[in-house]
Amino acid sequence: MSREGGADSMRPRASLRTAVVWEVLSDALDRQAKASGRDVLDVLDTGGGTGNFAVPVARLGHRVTVVDPSPDALFALERRAAEAGVTDRVRGVQGDAHGLLDVVEAGGYDAVLCHGVLEYVDDPAEGLRNAVSTLRPSGTLSLLAASRHGAVLARAIAGHFAEAQHGLTDPDGRWGAGDPVPRRFTADDLTRLAADAGLRVGPVHGVRVFADLVPGVLVDTEPGALEALLRLELAAAEQPAFHSIATQLHVLAERG
Repeated sequence: MSREGGADSMRPRASLRTAVVWEVLSDALDRQAKASGRDVLDVLDTGGGTGNFAVPVARLGHRVTVVDPSPDALFALERRAAEAGVTDRVRGVQGDAHGLLDVVEAGGYDAVLCHGVLEYVDDPAEGLRNAVSTLRPSGTLSLLAASRHGAVLARAIAGHFAEAQHGLTDPDGRWGAGDPVPRRFTADDLTRLAADAGLRVGPVHGVRVFADLVPGVLVDTEPGALEALLRLELAAAEQPAFHSIATQLHVLAERG
C-alpha cells in the first residue's frame, strides 16, 4: 500500500510533529495486513479528534473508527474525510476512554491508536486496558503520550527554571498550576503500563526530539532545512539517549 497522503502531508511544518509516528505506524499496518492475509484492516483511533491520523490511515485503504468526546471534533473529522475522499472508510463515534466498550466492539480491531489520551484520563491504566480489550488476538497498539523530561527541558530553555525544577519532582510531571497537561510519562512508565495491560512491548520512539527546539524561522527560510530536520528526527527516534529530551514518546506493542 502506498504511504502517499501520510499524516499532515499537506502541512510541511506540521509534518515534523507526526513524521516519526506515521513512519512507525504505517510500517506496523503493512506488517499487520500481511500477517492477517487481509489488505483492509479495522483500525480504532481513540481520542482521534479531527482525524489527523485516521484520515491518512483510511487513505491507505483501511476502515477507521474514531472515538472522541467532542461533537465539534467529529464534525471536523467528517468534513476532513469528505475532502480526502474516504468518507466510506471513516466512522466517527462520540465517546471516551472510560466508556469505550459502550460504543465499540471488544476484540473487533486489528490496530488501535491511543494518541494523546493517557495524559487526560482519570485512570491511565484503566484507559489503556479498555483500548487493549478492543484488539483482536494478534492486534497492534500505537501509544503516544507527552514526555515528562521533554517538558522539563522545554521550560528550562524558555527560562522558567523554577517550573522546570517543579516538573522534575511532581508526581504527574506537571510544571505548575498553569500547566495545561494533566499528566506526563517517562518511557518506563509507558512500557510498564503496556506490559501490565497484557501487551508485548516493542520499540520506543522519541517524537519531536529536535523539532520543538529549533527556531521556526530557520526551518522556514533555510533551503532544505525542513527535509534535513525530518531525516534527523527519524534517525534519532529509536536511540534511547534522545528519549529524555523528546516532547512525546511513542510505544508500539502487540497483543498475544
